[in-house]
Amino acid sequence: MAELSCDFLILGSGVTGLYTAYQLADLGSVVLVTKADLVESNTAYAQGGIASVLAATDSFESHIRDTLDAGAGLCDPEAVRVLVTEGPDHIRRLIELGARFETGPGGELDLHREGGHSHNRIVHSGDLTGKEVELVLADAVRSKNVKILEHHSAVELITRYHLEGGNPGAEEPACFGAYVYNRKTWEIFVIRARATILATGGAGHVYLHNTNPEVATGDGVALGYKAGAVVSNMEFYQFHPTCLYDPGRRSFLITEAMRGFGGRLLSYEMRPFMHEYDERKELAPRDIVARAIDAEMKKSGSPHVWLDVSDHPAEELMHKFPNIYATCLSRGIDISKQPIPVVPAAHYMCGGIETDLFGRTRLKGLYAAGEVASTGVHGGNRLASNSLLEGLVFGSRIAADLKANPIRDDREKIRPWNKEGLDNPEEWILVQHNYGEIRHIMWNYVGIVRSNLRLDRALRRMNLLCDEIMDFYRRTVIQNKILELRNLAVVAKLIILSARHRHESRGLHFTTDYPENRTPSRQNTSIVRTPDDEFKFLS
Repeated sequence: MAELSCDFLILGSGVTGLYTAYQLADLGSVVLVTKADLVESNTAYAQGGIASVLAATDSFESHIRDTLDAGAGLCDPEAVRVLVTEGPDHIRRLIELGARFETGPGGELDLHREGGHSHNRIVHSGDLTGKEVELVLADAVRSKNVKILEHHSAVELITRYHLEGGNPGAEEPACFGAYVYNRKTWEIFVIRARATILATGGAGHVYLHNTNPEVATGDGVALGYKAGAVVSNMEFYQFHPTCLYDPGRRSFLITEAMRGFGGRLLSYEMRPFMHEYDERKELAPRDIVARAIDAEMKKSGSPHVWLDVSDHPAEELMHKFPNIYATCLSRGIDISKQPIPVVPAAHYMCGGIETDLFGRTRLKGLYAAGEVASTGVHGGNRLASNSLLEGLVFGSRIAADLKANPIRDDREKIRPWNKEGLDNPEEWILVQHNYGEIRHIMWNYVGIVRSNLRLDRALRRMNLLCDEIMDFYRRTVIQNKILELRNLAVVAKLIILSARHRHESRGLHFTTDYPENRTPSRQNTSIVRTPDDEFKFLS
């Protein structure tokens, strides 16, 4: 396959990619690229639900205040108002498409409450809300004329640099599609597009312990950064407070809703402790709860703390949290009789590719939304269950912008991908070693609690690793793991540099060298790539 052409190229198949594809299919031809099966994404693993103002006792202003408070003074108030006020219509749209959310006896939506929320406003489908949304939207997309390329990855975004005779500095930065890699045949080909949408999700696998599926390797941020987009606030990586502690087994998230349901956090010695850290106790925002757990573990040297819901009947727990109940039971834990061992784990990337309120980036023709984007919605810490909502609202805004402002089809010739490189099977063990080293560096030095000493040590090691990885990448035939390794290295360095640049503790970025600052600032940490491949801070 030498080249494909389409109106809209979407990279990623979570809630953002699918919902955007569904709406753009009525405006032109759509190609959707996803690196695994269509429904394998962070969205499919989201348990808690979608936050939205749907109860008569709730209000937009309350949801806005809760979001701004969680964001530690870094949210863009206008972006938050867009998210909150436009959200309910998209929940109703999902229901029209067939999404089945839990309801009460009278048929009204059964709304949960989670940490940081002042009202019950979480729409949910048991404890598998993300999976329900993912499957409904996948069916909706399949009903449209969308070309779906499963098991494909983007290698690079196509910019003016890749045009025959192009002069990258002569005109405004622009994107014309992507070089796409078939993960089964190793073929790399061009997909030309009038508009390209990054919806690739997060980068959880940059950390040793995380809640994300294996596909979450920061691809979109690395692609956008290398193409010249601005990347903002990467220091704010959210650690979910409660991941099942089960060494040697795949990580499993214990939803925020379980604490909203009345679950109590207990120290390793079975002592309640959250009242010592925040008056909201277990319902404090995630950054506060995660730091509290981290502090308790360090005090006692314990490997985990406990989350206890054993005062609730088994039947009620099985109804409210069927997946968690079954999974814990399969691992020898009856949550109706004993507490759950939990630890924090990397969960959500609050920074990303900087966009405006319609998902537009610095490059003409390049959009981003969802976890890959920095819209200003989350600021220094995402409020629980605002993530799926963000994907719906801003994915729809991208479609609306492309409908109102069509991008012309640029027919300049694109250079084919240079396939030169060596197959070095004896060196593939180095890829695995580097992959593990990145994750250990990030977990040990750039985790929940940071310091100048830790960050400086992390940067020195990452500089050496990045040089080694890029040298290997340039000399070697592209394969799945080397491509993901390159992206993880870029993302790791962006996180470290951003963390070193912020001389305060704010939201998810907590450092022992600087005191916490809750005064609103709106001071972003923004980085762009220079022509000589250096990292440049814009703010």
